[in-house]
Amino acid sequence: MISLHEHNERRRLGGLLAELQAGKTVALISDAGTPLISDPGFLLVREAVAAGVRVEPIPGPSAPVAALIASGLPPYPFTFAGFAPPKSGKRRTFYRRLAVLSHTLVVFESPHRIVASLDDAATELGDRPAALARELTKLHEEILRGTLREIAVELASRPSVKGEMVLVVGPA
Repeated sequence: MISLHEHNERRRLGGLLAELQAGKTVALISDAGTPLISDPGFLLVREAVAAGVRVEPIPGPSAPVAALIASGLPPYPFTFAGFAPPKSGKRRTFYRRLAVLSHTLVVFESPHRIVASLDDAATELGDRPAALARELTKLHEEILRGTLREIAVELASRPSVKGEMVLVVGPA
């Protein structure tokens, strides 16, 4: 096993490609979800494909799709936008750019920023219908539904908010 993460992916790329080109099998596995979906792996897959190496996906858990399924919001088309930026100014620009899309949006967010992110989303997108999926497939799984502002008010009233979160925002 060899670790591959955002801090070493470029450094490890050459060695992993050499293994693949030598006919060895390399399995890219993530402990936090699906590789490439806000996890490392894109560089390795892109370079392997460019080198003519066969890439074989094996389906696994995918938080964006699971959240979309449970949201009750229109599933197609949808855009998965990854993590919203941590700072409010950049986050508002991020949501402003997504506002031109007239379909469902799926975004990852940190529990430490979720209330501020919901407020920024409502400001830039309008107070759209939304669902927040927290701790999917885990013991404390929860799905909150309402408008962006209603979900923000609910979370702000709690003493703390924990867990991995996926925000699904419905069309305008």
